Amino acid sequence: MNEAAPKHGLMRPAIVLPFILTGIIWGSTWWVIKDQIDGVPPSWSVAWRFLLATPAMFIVARLMGKSLSIGRKGQWLALAIGITQFCGNFNFVYRAELHLTSGIVAVMFTMLIVPNAIFGRFLLGNAVTRNFVIGSVVALSGIAMLLIHEARLSPLGGNIGLGIALAAMGILSASIANVVQANETGRALPMVSLLAWAMLYGTIADFALAYWTAGAPEIPTRPSYWAGIAWLALAGSVVTFPLHYTLVRTIGAGRAAYNGIVTVIVAMLLTTMFEGYEWTPLTVLGAVLALIGLVLALRARRVTVAPPVTAAEEAGIRTAIP
Repeated sequence: MNEAAPKHGLMRPAIVLPFILTGIIWGSTWWVIKDQIDGVPPSWSVAWRFLLATPAMFIVARLMGKSLSIGRKGQWLALAIGITQFCGNFNFVYRAELHLTSGIVAVMFTMLIVPNAIFGRFLLGNAVTRNFVIGSVVALSGIAMLLIHEARLSPLGGNIGLGIALAAMGILSASIANVVQANETGRALPMVSLLAWAMLYGTIADFALAYWTAGAPEIPTRPSYWAGIAWLALAGSVVTFPLHYTLVRTIGAGRAAYNGIVTVIVAMLLTTMFEGYEWTPLTVLGAVLALIGLVLALRARRVTVAPPVTAAEEAGIRTAIP
């Protein structure tokens, strides 16, 4: 029987706080990624990032008292998440930024809401409500305005078509990982334990891909590079992914993807403060529409055939917030 969340229940602090925190942190990572591919093969930057993040995630799981035993089905699921999220997604994204500005890639990633909702509907049975569709249309209209402005403002170099294709592949990879971890096997496992194993498999794949595509490891000497690795690995991965995937389990993959809109707005605000970004009527209208769409989607009633979030899962969200 279908379950419906209480009216406006998605606006409670246990949902809103991790939602905003992931958006703020991920909003800063687009800048850092650009520095990570400056003179360094993208695959090696991804490999170094998760070489640091993986043991940190195992430590977090142990500190939280979670068992690292996830069974055979859990290991297969972790392998799937590792390949799609922590290898495929990030390698596609880092390569996309070789051809597109980071702002355009960030804006494109807000479109994650679309495949998340579609995959969630067919793989998990999550219904797509009318208000969610309305919110998505409004938000995507705003995103389009931000994208148009960014394209006008920043002349693009490199192979633009290839950059768009790489970003699209990254979006699909992330969406698959978002949805499959919320299946019956994934929901039965501690999130941090599942992510620890997924990162381990992803890191192994990252090193294999880096060696295959770029040859022997390159170890940069710039302090800013390793400071960026630390931020991306610890804040951008270890802190945010448990929060984000718990949100996927709780409010659905479609709505959880809306933190991409928060990410873009935060990135643009940081650009305004530190890089002299100039707002125009087009970007203001785009940002307003994106936020209105976000609110419409979050306030929509959730109708799903998946089990409702349990008290233990909700408590897990709270305890995961640093």
